[in-house]
Amino acid sequence: MRDLGTGFGYLVRGQRWVGRHGRWYGFGLLPGLVTLVLYAGALVGLAYGADDLTAWATPFADDWSSPWQGLFRGFLTALVFALGLFLAVITFTAVTLLIGQPFYESLSEEVDRTEGGKVPTSGLPYWRELWISARDSLRILLRVVFYGILLFALGFLPVVGQTVVPVIGVCVSGFFLTEELTAVALQRRRVDLKKRLELLRGRRLLVLGFGVPLTLAYLVPFVAVFLMPGAVAGATLMARELAPDADDSEASHSGAPHSGASDSGASEPGTPQKRPDSEPYSFRKD
Repeated sequence: MRDLGTGFGYLVRGQRWVGRHGRWYGFGLLPGLVTLVLYAGALVGLAYGADDLTAWATPFADDWSSPWQGLFRGFLTALVFALGLFLAVITFTAVTLLIGQPFYESLSEEVDRTEGGKVPTSGLPYWRELWISARDSLRILLRVVFYGILLFALGFLPVVGQTVVPVIGVCVSGFFLTEELTAVALQRRRVDLKKRLELLRGRRLLVLGFGVPLTLAYLVPFVAVFLMPGAVAGATLMARELAPDADDSEASHSGAPHSGASDSGASEPGTPQKRPDSEPYSFRKD
């Protein structure tokens, strides 16, 4: 049970890290804000067009008498919007990470740098990293949809469907949310999706301690945007424990002497880091 507290501790430490490094917090907010605007526009468009969509999809109901036509199409309209909202919730993190790939990679590298030790990089070109992230996100999304459909069906069971199933649903969402967030740091360590899932399954309580509180927080509108930078930082700290000996022999390592826990000790977002060819510089804890 100790792992539950440890996982939650990583979530808190990640938020504290971005709190101490304000420039990186602002840097990490940008992808979430862009995604939020895109999703808000899509949902507003869906809200305005859902009526026309259901009317187009149900021509057989054109001749139905009142109030049955209105009730039927009103129910379908609400169902369409609920489905759109559900898809927005389960894809928000993946889309934000995809849009913010270079932002979150830089933030994750800075966390590694301030914590000391090697700062692994994948050594892959940007387009290749983007392709791997998109492919893995799609694979995770398919898993989430599968479990979502299964849990939705189980939700119709008496008692169990209204008590146990929602709890399982939050745990499943927390697990896959943690996978998406730790992927930023683990992908730099050349840990592929299959190995990442094995690592997370081996420490389920640790993963749930991190992912479940974050999933519950994400249910509050707009909270996901403001917690995302700290979530990436906390997931990077967790990745350092999950894969401390990850094979990074093909990756480059960067480092610089760290000057403390204040903002002045962190490099500016987007500033290129030197890649020494010789021995890595020494580090000390943030």
